[in-house]
Amino acid sequence: MTRFEELKCEVLPTIPHRPGVYKYFDQSGNLLYVGKAKNLRKRVASYFTKKQESGKTRIMVRKIDKIEFTVVETEQDALLLENVLIKEMQPKYNVLLKDDKTYPYICIKKERFPRIFLTRNIIKDGSEYLGPYTSIHRVRAILELLRGIFQIRTCNLNLSEKHIAAGKYKVCLEYHLGNCLGPCENLQTEASYNDTISQIRNILKGNFVSVVRYLKGIMQTYADNFEFEKAQEVKVKLDMLQDYQSKSTVVNPKLNYIDVFHIDEDEKAAYISYLQIANGSIIRTKVIELAKKLEELPEDLLLFGVMELRQRYNSTFKEMILPFKIDFPDKSVTQTIPRIGDKKKLLDLAKKNAFYFRKQRQIRLANRKKGSERQFEVLQRLQKDLQLPTLPKHIECFDNSNFQGAYPVASMVLFRNGKPANKEYRHFNIKTVEGPNDFASMEEVVYRRYKRLLDESRELPQLIIIDGGKGQLSSAFKSLVKLNIQKEVRIIGIAKRLEEIFTPGDPTPLYIDLRSPSLKLIQHLRNEAHRFAITFHRNKRSKGTFRSELESIEGIGTKTTQKLLSHFKSIDIIREAKEKELTAVVSKKQAKAIVKYFKSDEL
Repeated sequence: MTRFEELKCEVLPTIPHRPGVYKYFDQSGNLLYVGKAKNLRKRVASYFTKKQESGKTRIMVRKIDKIEFTVVETEQDALLLENVLIKEMQPKYNVLLKDDKTYPYICIKKERFPRIFLTRNIIKDGSEYLGPYTSIHRVRAILELLRGIFQIRTCNLNLSEKHIAAGKYKVCLEYHLGNCLGPCENLQTEASYNDTISQIRNILKGNFVSVVRYLKGIMQTYADNFEFEKAQEVKVKLDMLQDYQSKSTVVNPKLNYIDVFHIDEDEKAAYISYLQIANGSIIRTKVIELAKKLEELPEDLLLFGVMELRQRYNSTFKEMILPFKIDFPDKSVTQTIPRIGDKKKLLDLAKKNAFYFRKQRQIRLANRKKGSERQFEVLQRLQKDLQLPTLPKHIECFDNSNFQGAYPVASMVLFRNGKPANKEYRHFNIKTVEGPNDFASMEEVVYRRYKRLLDESRELPQLIIIDGGKGQLSSAFKSLVKLNIQKEVRIIGIAKRLEEIFTPGDPTPLYIDLRSPSLKLIQHLRNEAHRFAITFHRNKRSKGTFRSELESIEGIGTKTTQKLLSHFKSIDIIREAKEKELTAVVSKKQAKAIVKYFKSDEL
């Protein structure tokens, strides 16, 4: 079973149907992608059950080796957490897969009466760029909100003191609609405008408290002066801001610089969930597993996890939210055990993530145990069907491939405990055989394979499978005799037409029930060896075809061919290239020869 199939069969069923954020990692532990989902299981499953139209997505999915997820309360929470994680971790595939451009930013331009606008280009001119944001629609919605609350200019005029004093500009329609206070005619002071910009900056950075206080102060001033209509206008803006705030933060913005921990456990392990809170948002999530050695108390396990996670992420936050008190050595750090309110919600969220992590791990272990048991039963059945002296835990299968005698190659695939060991697959270039001779080619590769194993004192397989009938089997068996290992390993051949199983020296084939899991395992090995050989052969033939065709052109040698293929990537692009394009890589004489060659080829 490939890693893709393992993830699909073992990991997907353990992911809950809840909103959250998922993370994909490659084999080296590098973060590939962070995504949000209204339903985590459905979203993650779509990568493994649907045919991906994007080539980049297909490449990314093939690299996935590990999946992590964080459960949150709402889809909006997932959106914000995804945004924070992308900015913090900068996964390889997020920008490329979200769209083909860079993420959008909100720019506060460095100029008199600064403009605020959406941009994808960061120019190092002293301007302030806030973002990146994950959605262009979200940026536009934020800008629309800001313009609804504050009166800021939308023009791109150069509002220098000189130009304003000279009366160069006149107020526009935005002024008459009440959307701008007319700084272009000096109807608004620079200090007043900059105060507005400061409040906008606070909103964009998530510091809502000071902005709410600012607007409430203005509203109260109007009310004290009996300007109730103006006070009501400010009240509407205040409501807009508070509505945006409630939809845009994962946690209460008053909660800042806090570590949140929770613990879940079973008989063998404890699972410590960690949330890191800053500026009213979750900026980091992690769940770790601690293997139990003795009958440790939950307090001791949680303390160990807290120490490990705070050290791992260099946390110096002075407050921790916990399910119970622990003997934490730094007494300057406040331990909070909430019963109600926003802190309790955070603790519950950490609890859910620890629970789902434990549940996922238990289901995966159970599935692996069942899979191992099923695979053991298949190997036992195969041992019985082929009358093998030992259980075939190590099986190798060989296949040949050539094209009209050209580019002959062979492949060997290896299964351990009934599963593919992909890293131990091997390709072979045929070295001693001239012309299309599958029998001699099989004899060569089998001899080379086991000669090397013997020289390196490595283990031999319990079973060797040859993709082919009596001829290929007989040739492979000759190599085993030469190496004097014919009695140490069993070898069989499988003929495709009737799925006949041949053994050396026995002219009568063995037929295994077509529904038998042991035959399906043999077919899996045979098909995998065939696929591996064909892929290698196709690549080799493709490169050889390109090279031979280009090198047949007068004046084009091996180095020039390599240069052309490196630049143009394929023979088809070279065929369609103009002489002018070719001269950027080769000489004018060579370019003319290439154009002439392919032009005559079309006639």
